[in-house]
Amino acid sequence: MTSANQHIQQHTEKNKNKARLLISCTDQPGIVAAISTFLHQHGANIVESNQYTTHPDEGTFFIRIEFAASDMEEKEEAFQEGFKEIAAAFHMKWRLTFLYKLKKMAIFVSKELHCLRELLYEWESGGLMADIPLVISNHKEGKELVESFGIPFYHIPANKEIRHEVEEEQLKLLKEHDIDVIVLARYMQILTPHFVSTHPSKIINIHHSFLPAFIGANPHKRAHKRGVKLIGATCHYVTDDLDEGPIIEQDVIRVDHRNHIEDLKKKGRLIERTVLNRGVKWDLEDRVIVHENKTIVL
Repeated sequence: MTSANQHIQQHTEKNKNKARLLISCTDQPGIVAAISTFLHQHGANIVESNQYTTHPDEGTFFIRIEFAASDMEEKEEAFQEGFKEIAAAFHMKWRLTFLYKLKKMAIFVSKELHCLRELLYEWESGGLMADIPLVISNHKEGKELVESFGIPFYHIPANKEIRHEVEEEQLKLLKEHDIDVIVLARYMQILTPHFVSTHPSKIINIHHSFLPAFIGANPHKRAHKRGVKLIGATCHYVTDDLDEGPIIEQDVIRVDHRNHIEDLKKKGRLIERTVLNRGVKWDLEDRVIVHENKTIVL
């Protein structure tokens, strides 16, 4: 058994009786009371709770609750069906996940492998709790690395002339593996609106710039030309608007006049892999709620 499988087995056993509720709705009195009463009636104990409101008077209310109950798997349907009444009463958008069911994550990558390496190392060490049934790439550079972790690698060459045919093949694989989350770990191809629409708020990208600054290609060259003192990276959900999806996480690192373009790229790779790892981890842990074109991270 690989170390990743050992961590997954330990996680599943430790959390077999835990679940999470992620909720957003118009703020109003009684929301927390109704949720707490429901959980108490079903023999559940709240172990973690985080909430936020945009405004106490008719703003939007967000809450993430992790709870535990004995024999959770047997009670799963009762939780799912029973909560619908509360959700309807408060007009909630909600998601209930059970921790013994790991999310299935697909990784897309091109030639640069630093973000892919970070994700795989974190996954192997138990830092990212997910099932990774496949990695898809339009280049062969990552094949040996990916297969060394026991993960199937799919090489699907892609360019704008065959983009639709390529995406159909990719979407077929994603459907076969019942993928929940797609991570673009420096996948240097623009996705079509059709592809994006099949996984709304489920495609995570790392942009090698502190958005909204230096949108598009060659940000390091343009940043160097401007003499910037900070460079950064942005982890965000993919939408049809290029590089303008809801931002999950960002970070920066200092640079100065001594740093050449290659220095900026090297430091940029460090920031990219850490920012992407944090963003993916928060998504897997159900900490992110998309609200309009923003995210609430609880």
